[in-house]
Amino acid sequence: MSKSRIIGVILALLGVVLFSAKAVMVKLAYQYDVDAVSLLLLRMLFALPLYLVIAFVKRPKDPEVMKPKVYLWIIGLGVVGYYLASLFDFLGLQYIKASLERIILFVYPTIVLFISRIFFKKLITGSQVLAIGLTYVGVVLAFSLEFSLEGEGLFVGAGLIFLSAITYASYIAGSGWLIPKVGATVFTSYAMIVSCICVLVHYSLVGDFNLMNYGMEVYGLGFAMAVLSTVIPSYLVSYSIKMIGAPSFAVVASFGPISTILLASYFLGETMHWAQWVGTVLVLVGVFFVTKKD
Repeated sequence: MSKSRIIGVILALLGVVLFSAKAVMVKLAYQYDVDAVSLLLLRMLFALPLYLVIAFVKRPKDPEVMKPKVYLWIIGLGVVGYYLASLFDFLGLQYIKASLERIILFVYPTIVLFISRIFFKKLITGSQVLAIGLTYVGVVLAFSLEFSLEGEGLFVGAGLIFLSAITYASYIAGSGWLIPKVGATVFTSYAMIVSCICVLVHYSLVGDFNLMNYGMEVYGLGFAMAVLSTVIPSYLVSYSIKMIGAPSFAVVASFGPISTILLASYFLGETMHWAQWVGTVLVLVGVFFVTKKD
């Protein structure tokens, strides 16, 4: 393995662990009676100045790089990837455990495969079909034991998290070819600025404008999410995709559900039944074989 690829894998691991910590921080913040939209706004408000500074410093020197079509793609991916995906994720975490959230969310590589088939005409092999089936069996197994524990909210939460997986998969599929054209730093900065603006507009339409009346714990968690689980990992992931490719990143990202389970167990006291561990393993194995061919 080349030095560049080793560095790409390390960046991917760091990014995955930091992104995984977001779900735990969200669950911790919900203990202080903050709603999902307000918490998402705090996250983006703390992150936006950092993205603006980095976008200005790293702005493209060649105007030919940033054509109108490129801007449209960045806007679209910014809306889909880090606005809608984050919104669905924050809403879903009101209903289900952080560990279950990560298991459901991690089916996104299989969705990337379907998107690539539909829009980029890439073939899906027989082994990949089997791997996709294995992945969803794992999700159902991990999901099934929650029926008696969560009630109707379980289905709402799981559905929202699955929507988050679909939108994030769309972002990954699109960023895989756009990052080499404009650069990882420029793409990430611009896409995240778009996402921050979307959240601001969303809050202005439906928010309670009670943003200054939360405890310091909420602001502390919002800042930690912005820096540790948004800004830093967003660049780590973009650079790792640039260095090792989106399919290889998806394989490395297999560590995401495990890190979330460990963090949720330590900070939230969440427990995992043996069947949920089996389901997690099936999801990881399925995702590995979905992406292994590439």
